[in-house]
Amino acid sequence: MPPHPLAILSEAETNIARDVIIASYGNEVIDFREIYLQEPPKAQLKEYLALEHSGRLSPTSPRPARLAFCQYDVIGSNRVPEFHESVVDVNLRKRVSHQMVGKQHHASLTLSEFDTFIERCKASTLFQQALADFDLPEGFDVVIEPWPYGGPDLTEENRRYFQALVFAQDMRSGNPDANFYSYPLPVIPVMDVLTQEVIRVDRPATGGKGDGLFDQTFKRDIIGHCKASDYIPELLPHGTRQDLKPLNVAQPEGPSFRITDESLVEWQKWRFRVAFNPREGATIHDVWYDGRSVMYRLSVSEMTVPYADPRPPFHRKQAFDFGDGGAGNMANNLSLGCDCLGVIKYFDAVVTGADGTAKPMPNAICLHEQDNGIGWKHSNWRTGRAVVTRLRELVVQFIITLANYEYIFAYKFDQAGGITLEARATGILNVVNIDANKVSEYGNVVSGGVLAQNHQHIFNVRIDPAIDGHNNSVVVEESHAVPMNQRTNPNGNFYQITKSTLERACYLDAAPQHNRTIKIINPHKTNPISQNPVAYKFQPLPTQLLLADRQSVQAQRAQFAQHHVWVTKYRDGELYAGGRYTLQSQVEVDGVADAVQRGDPVEDTDVVVWNSFGITHNPRVEDWPVMPVEIFQLMIRPADFFTANPAIDVPSSKNVSSRLVPDECCRKANI
Repeated sequence: MPPHPLAILSEAETNIARDVIIASYGNEVIDFREIYLQEPPKAQLKEYLALEHSGRLSPTSPRPARLAFCQYDVIGSNRVPEFHESVVDVNLRKRVSHQMVGKQHHASLTLSEFDTFIERCKASTLFQQALADFDLPEGFDVVIEPWPYGGPDLTEENRRYFQALVFAQDMRSGNPDANFYSYPLPVIPVMDVLTQEVIRVDRPATGGKGDGLFDQTFKRDIIGHCKASDYIPELLPHGTRQDLKPLNVAQPEGPSFRITDESLVEWQKWRFRVAFNPREGATIHDVWYDGRSVMYRLSVSEMTVPYADPRPPFHRKQAFDFGDGGAGNMANNLSLGCDCLGVIKYFDAVVTGADGTAKPMPNAICLHEQDNGIGWKHSNWRTGRAVVTRLRELVVQFIITLANYEYIFAYKFDQAGGITLEARATGILNVVNIDANKVSEYGNVVSGGVLAQNHQHIFNVRIDPAIDGHNNSVVVEESHAVPMNQRTNPNGNFYQITKSTLERACYLDAAPQHNRTIKIINPHKTNPISQNPVAYKFQPLPTQLLLADRQSVQAQRAQFAQHHVWVTKYRDGELYAGGRYTLQSQVEVDGVADAVQRGDPVEDTDVVVWNSFGITHNPRVEDWPVMPVEIFQLMIRPADFFTANPAIDVPSSKNVSSRLVPDECCRKANI
């Protein structure tokens, strides 16, 4: 059987696309960046999915073409790489579209470029001279951690640069996982990618409150006031806790979900497909509940992490973790029994090497069930009977590591028809050197000589709904107090619900004071009980938006982070809130702000809703050396979509493995 139109490209398909691209050029060198599935145009895919859901799909049914989206550099005789994008029809083995992006935009980073940067730094006289200004103790090595160059200053030439943060690592323990973030060094090498030369080494200030933005205050003994701060169990000074008993998840009869053709998931009344690409990581497609359409596509679209230290060159510390490097490229190989629990299904992915050869990425996504407390309960005090069900969820999870930070993303489906998109941030703070006994208004000192700078993490989730069909509208529902009056509110307890349907593409913000709720409705389908249109809803999280001045490069290149909700009309290929090209951008191009600027009608049509939320992270000492997870949840729930609680038929069975704590345990603990 041919692959499903939403199935990721196989290794064989990826290699076919590579061969087509190579054959399109003569003696020029091709340096590949990405090869992955270009999803079919929505009009074509809708026709295919309609046949699939109606049971009328046959071997002779029309199928969308299998298209491979290819990003690569063409390196000619002048050794100057030119950035190109092509689309290859894998079945026809033919290139069907092509454009030279050129120097206007920069392609996302690759790990091979990181390796080159590190090699060039080690060979650089400029870099070695900068290190010579410090006296590092014997047994310490230097660690170079590449970083996106951020948004260049407006006066800079638009060349492809890399920058890096630099640390010292105490190797005297012989353990390669010793925490080098404990020893930051105030040098930032910058490499011109075209020449592969370190063109300068920036020297950020290490002063504290009251010191100037440019004052160089560091000493030769640059890490003498720093101390080891390890997180791996074998290097903890006092080891790990010894009083924790095992807590295991057991599913003796196996899972309740089933997987067919490697991408279709069926669980309880849910049916959807899981896919993966190097930019967004795991994506969810064609979501149905109990035979009714809910979503066409759901994804994490972008994330930006701007830092708030104004001392040059820290003003360029701003990563777009999905657009600059790719969440899928940075996905973890998930470990059995650690990242996911219970009976687990892993989905593998395929990534691309520099020569275009497909490489398997095992265990990029995990699928498992989990218990999340009580689902619903009621006790009849008259009879003494309580009926309670557990809230079981099906979780599609992937984890990315971006240098120091880890992000855990989970799509959680529950038995009451709800979808929760959860983002968790953990890992190690990005830190810089600070002089001994000083504090800073640009961050918090979390260990001796270690300043964790203030910053934000702003995510964007893209919701492409299909609420009982693809023509939907967006309604903003609010609850407002009504002044006491004799005619309508004589006792002052009435509040009024207002509903307004958005007519044109726009943005809006969370308003918890009005319980602002975004409802995605099908205006052609009415709930027979409430007489309201069937809908799914969410309340935008009232988290702080981008704090950088609106005229700054930080703000101009991350306009999606300036509002909580954006509503646009669907266009093929319009997937990324921050635009297709974020690396070293100075302004957001082809992102949600441009889509809203078109002013498209969005009533009773194919709409897309984007939600931005995040963390203003003013670090605390408790975030060191590894921060406990910060958790944010976007909860998308049915609103008059059903005629009753859809989880009313969930069994209220007891957990047979539950038992009482033995009396002797309580006595020993003096309970």
